[in-house]
Amino acid sequence: MHIYVVKSGDTLFQIARRYGTTIQAINKANQLPNPAQLVIGQALVIPVSGRFHLIAAGDSLWKISRQYGVTVEEIVRINGLSQSAPLQIGRQLRIPSPAKTPIESTGYIEPSASGYSGNILNQAREAAPQLTYFSPVSYNAKRDGSLEEPPIRPLSPIAEQNGTVFMMNITNLENDQFNAELGRILLNDEAVQQTFLNNISRIARQTNFRDIHFDFEYLRPEDREAYNRFLRRATERFHREGKTVSTALAPKTSATQKGQWYEAHDYKAHGEIVDFSVIMTYEWGYSGGPPMAVSPIGPVRNVLTYALTEIPASKIVMGQNLYGYDWTLPYRQGNPLARAISPQEAIRLAVRYRASIRYDFTAQAPFIDYTDENGRAHKIWFEDARSIDAKFSLLKELKLRGIAYWKIGLSFPQNWLLLADRFTIIKK
Repeated sequence: MHIYVVKSGDTLFQIARRYGTTIQAINKANQLPNPAQLVIGQALVIPVSGRFHLIAAGDSLWKISRQYGVTVEEIVRINGLSQSAPLQIGRQLRIPSPAKTPIESTGYIEPSASGYSGNILNQAREAAPQLTYFSPVSYNAKRDGSLEEPPIRPLSPIAEQNGTVFMMNITNLENDQFNAELGRILLNDEAVQQTFLNNISRIARQTNFRDIHFDFEYLRPEDREAYNRFLRRATERFHREGKTVSTALAPKTSATQKGQWYEAHDYKAHGEIVDFSVIMTYEWGYSGGPPMAVSPIGPVRNVLTYALTEIPASKIVMGQNLYGYDWTLPYRQGNPLARAISPQEAIRLAVRYRASIRYDFTAQAPFIDYTDENGRAHKIWFEDARSIDAKFSLLKELKLRGIAYWKIGLSFPQNWLLLADRFTIIKK
């Protein structure tokens, strides 16, 4: 797979001819909402073997080989070059694909108010071949140790057909909000905790969950050690029952980071106790905040770099958003929330309002500025092939266990193509 960014005057015919492929192949790969009207700045995934490099002034075979992590000999062989001949500026070189890295991948999947809509199930079918785990959101704990169960039956045939296993996602959500008091009870009341663990064990056995995933958020800071003790107890039990145990962690950059989301999450302890942890490296740009990239590469790197000082790389899973936000400007605190949109919808909006797509190379994220029919200015930050490939490169560089997507249901076909192209997904 090669990533190409649309320029002024480009057509699918021209792009297909340039790369020796077809209009139909490009259209199918990208599920283009706008095949007859490409957007300047739109990133396309081109289904060809290998990658391409346009020779620029100052390039050398050695420099290009270092840039792509391949040998000079491979570049020479695949392009029929002579090592002694000068490079021709403007010539397009084919770059061989690197070896694929094996990783695990998880897709969180949340039913709508009426269950799993047809769209969510279609997105689940598209994603399942490239997922190790489905994680239905969520089994919500109650104050007596019982669990409110989500509907998962519609997912069973999709998981079975694709060798995707179920991850039992358990939260301290109460009335759609993470609840510290509920967490306190579960972590400190011995009788309730025993009932809670027994219920998890029963449901996991009945439904064939193979990983028990705790997403306990906004706990009281004083329950940090209680959470660690609970995880030790849960892990010992579920390991005996043949399950792995995982957790979701807030994106911290130090052990002493303040704030209710962070203080009860002890990276070092989780790294020692559980089998792996998903770090929620997204939501810097969020629905109630000012417009910015949802998962800018710099802050993501900072969180993961800190995590590696406390948790083995083999236990770290990078969280990744499958969505962006559309903000109405000017942003003021207390404004109506920004609207979550898929990457496909972002492109449709660019077409509708004749806006170009620009790219922030510091954040490694695309954005769109447009004005709607009522004269209101908007800014969209979203994901595209370039931004997701930057995260894939970081995942490889840091040698992490894998990636976890929040959440299935928002269309981003380029992600699944690139994931399959860059990695071998571990199936269990």
